Amino acid sequence: MAAQKINEAHEHMAKADKCLKTSFTKWKPDFDSAASEYAKAAVCFKNAKQFDQAKDAYLKEAEYHTENKTAIEQAGMMMKEQKKMPEAIQYIEKACMMYMENGTPDTAAMALDRAGKLIEPINLDKAVDLYQKAAGVFENEDRLRQAAELLGKASRLLVRVKRLDDAAVALQKEKNMYKEIENYPMCFKVLIHLHRGDYVAADKCVRESYSLPGYSVSEDCVAMETLLQGFDEQDEDQVYRVCNSPLLKYMDNDYAKLAISLRVPGGGSKKKKPAAVAAGTAAAAGGASGAPAEDDDDYEGGL
Repeated sequence: MAAQKINEAHEHMAKADKCLKTSFTKWKPDFDSAASEYAKAAVCFKNAKQFDQAKDAYLKEAEYHTENKTAIEQAGMMMKEQKKMPEAIQYIEKACMMYMENGTPDTAAMALDRAGKLIEPINLDKAVDLYQKAAGVFENEDRLRQAAELLGKASRLLVRVKRLDDAAVALQKEKNMYKEIENYPMCFKVLIHLHRGDYVAADKCVRESYSLPGYSVSEDCVAMETLLQGFDEQDEDQVYRVCNSPLLKYMDNDYAKLAISLRVPGGGSKKKKPAAVAAGTAAAAGGASGAPAEDDDDYEGGL
């Protein structure tokens, strides 16, 4: 089967070369027919898993059929099949530039999003760059919801690589977009500011959000106010309860990790729960009445 497809591909390549030749009776090359034959050859090579030859055929198609920008993106996908991700991304980015020049920015943005997903497992910084570029294209087209979603992807990766200052900037831009469409998960930005040690910025973030319709009575608002109060009063137990609440615990995984790892400045691990404190008080009272007192909790104050 593979051998048959390879033979078919070479036949199409030969036909394409013939279309490009001129003679006394044929003064001009037939670029459209050549491009069509190269496209057929590329599909045959692809089906035969000859990805490098398929890539070359797609590039030939793009060379002679300038209106078909998808051929270059397909060449990138052939590089992806060979696990050559940097080369794949280069071709896809080139295709995106041509989509933009051809007046199809939505196609360009979606291709950049796909490229980001491809490179994300091996290069988070490049994925961030691609998501932000895609967001910029959607923003220019006034498609703010799509732009905000892509900025959210970029912010999540910035948190993962500990670039918290950049994440804060990205989330501020995301917030502004969501503010226009009246839908923003404020807790992401508050968590990042607190991890950066900027309580004032976190507090300001919540205060500014009161202007959003319905925010002041939302679950997010109550949780963030409780969290900030816990920080202000250095109440580790209160901060622990908020950060382990379902609202934060079941967020996107990167932000959930950020919440669970949050600590009050100058404090240690979470304090003992009220029940444990009460039990300790009762034990102390028992010791005073002559009963043997229990040993102190070896884990008090954290492991």
